[in-house]
Amino acid sequence: MKKINVYTDGGSRNNPGLAGIGFIVFDEANKIVYQEGKTIGIATNNVAEYSALLESLKWLLKNKNTFPVLNEIVFHSDSELLVNQMTGRYRIKDLKLKDLVVEAHTLLAKLNILHSFVAIPREKNKHADKLVNDALDGYL
Repeated sequence: MKKINVYTDGGSRNNPGLAGIGFIVFDEANKIVYQEGKTIGIATNNVAEYSALLESLKWLLKNKNTFPVLNEIVFHSDSELLVNQMTGRYRIKDLKLKDLVVEAHTLLAKLNILHSFVAIPREKNKHADKLVNDALDGYL
């Protein structure tokens, strides 16, 4: 079984304020296949978290052939809200977030690969967090 891990993070300064995203794709051997960080304009923290997930999904769809045999994707996020909304444990009250969840599920359906979401402590998401902050600080 070929499994990859994707770590995502998003953040906003002043919430809402200048926002950035970061995501890293690790292969089965835990080597970085791809990483990206960038600013996304003015957004809330929650929108930034979802934007990071969406960017990772778009990258995975575009680069699916990078993984000839891919059976599972595990998404890791320090946003409990994102993880619990994506898995259906939390209701989605915010209409903007509801649209982002629908878009994420649409992209996941197009990928058509077993997937799961795992909530992780912030300290286990330092790499994705650094991509966000580097983008917001103008380094990326």
